[in-house]
Amino acid sequence: MMKKFSDKIVYGMLLLILSLGLSACGTRQETPPQESSVQDNMGEEENLPEQTQGRRVSYLTGLPVTESIQNTRPLAVMFNNIKEGCPQAGISEASIVYEAPVEGRITRLMGLFEDYSNLEKIGSVRSSRDYFVYFALEYDALYAHFGQATPYVGELLNSDRVDNLSGAVSGINHPAPNTFYRSSDRKAPHNVYINPAGVTKDIEKFHYRTTLREDYQAKFQFATEEEPMKYSERPDALVLYPGGKSSTAANGFSKTQSRFEYNPKDSLYYRYQYGEEQIDELTGEQLTYTNVIFQYCHGEVRDANDYLAFGCHGDDGHKVQVFTAGKMITGTWSRLADEVPASYVDEEGSPIVLNPGKTWICIVWDEYGQDVVIE
Repeated sequence: MMKKFSDKIVYGMLLLILSLGLSACGTRQETPPQESSVQDNMGEEENLPEQTQGRRVSYLTGLPVTESIQNTRPLAVMFNNIKEGCPQAGISEASIVYEAPVEGRITRLMGLFEDYSNLEKIGSVRSSRDYFVYFALEYDALYAHFGQATPYVGELLNSDRVDNLSGAVSGINHPAPNTFYRSSDRKAPHNVYINPAGVTKDIEKFHYRTTLREDYQAKFQFATEEEPMKYSERPDALVLYPGGKSSTAANGFSKTQSRFEYNPKDSLYYRYQYGEEQIDELTGEQLTYTNVIFQYCHGEVRDANDYLAFGCHGDDGHKVQVFTAGKMITGTWSRLADEVPASYVDEEGSPIVLNPGKTWICIVWDEYGQDVVIE
């Protein structure tokens, strides 16, 4: 009799413990603080690319960085690429550079900076096009420009979807008063530059978030410096012409005469345009990149002014060519939302892994894709 009574007590106590446990699971504030902290940290670690787990590397270059730099929002800057506006100042410090056609069938550039605080100046700066904004959104970047094609990008720039730093020009609701200035050594409109200290002031003025959002997704997967990707079985890609060798084609890159030449001694692609080395005004040195990407996008002419549009989203097997270590990896890209970066996969559907270093991305007008030359 006592044994049965004792068993009932034990059984009741177990039910009570289970009941309390289930109640606690349904109420977040009853979770012990230490347990919550561990869970949060585990989640953050799992969201990092595999190669960053246990160490701090840049999301944009795969190179070692401090925790502060890794979590800081990059600054996207629209660079003038008209010959009269070259060479650009500070562009060699951009971790990623985008190049895409604009009206007049030349190209414009957008550099993504992780740390620009020590630069004397950045520029010269030119106006925005909507497709550049959509590319900047892949990186949760602040976006700096001077002017814009208002009918096609004005609403987007003035919305809360873009943390925008703009010059005081028509069509902008809230210009940034401290970011830009005009130099006296070039004629307008090629003389607008960014004052890095002014950027900091305007970020504070507009109360822009300075760290990456919690659900940020890294765009690239990187190898390590100790074990770089060699892609030995892939075809050679030593000289790259995104617009071909002609200087008169209508693809945007042709008039700029954009090209990259691979140097096996340092495993870098050297950038040329307008028939000469492309250099940084501040350093006098030629621009070099570990990775070059040709991302093929559908393009359209919007109006009689030759304003262009490019598809920045989709999952239709768009072509991509990734060049690294003197080799070419061909695959496809897809992107399903503004806050989701485009992903690059090879023919087997595996993510294309880049080598650590800076990257240059050419947005190739798909309808002119036959102009591309790779040697």
